[in-house]
Amino acid sequence: MKHKVTAKQHNSRMCFVCGLKNNFGLHASFYEVEDQQLVALFTPCEEHQSYPGRMHGGLAATILDETIGRALMITNDEAWGVTVEFTVRYKKPVPLGQELRVVGRITRDSRRLFEGTGEILLPDGQIAVEGSGKYIKLPLEEIADFDYEEQEWKTVPDENDPQVIDL
Repeated sequence: MKHKVTAKQHNSRMCFVCGLKNNFGLHASFYEVEDQQLVALFTPCEEHQSYPGRMHGGLAATILDETIGRALMITNDEAWGVTVEFTVRYKKPVPLGQELRVVGRITRDSRRLFEGTGEILLPDGQIAVEGSGKYIKLPLEEIADFDYEEQEWKTVPDENDPQVIDL
């Protein structure tokens, strides 16, 4: 099913998941779609492997956790999610060298905590990995000494940014 992209979220300089200048990172781009879901697009490479041709399971959990945690930013750009609990279920190997979609959504939201679920989708739409997490909401200054300019925290337009994402 096709979902219209309504916004692109920020990337940073060195974050392992979204850092555009992290040579070993995933270089994921995050897109908000019309039904309050967040979609990450990324292509794992050899540096992300465990067994040959397969993405390391810990990195699969990492991108899934990040996508679910960032889904809060669709409706609340003041709070950041810090993972309290995360559960993952591996269903199929995650291949290298192919663009993958990661979907995250908020399933419960209270004043201090939120919960969400998500999936890593293979190019054919099959679910490779499922996850669910619980997060505490914190202002960024309580998490880290974060300089927006130094970290290059900004939306970086790309000519390949999709207008529609098939989920």
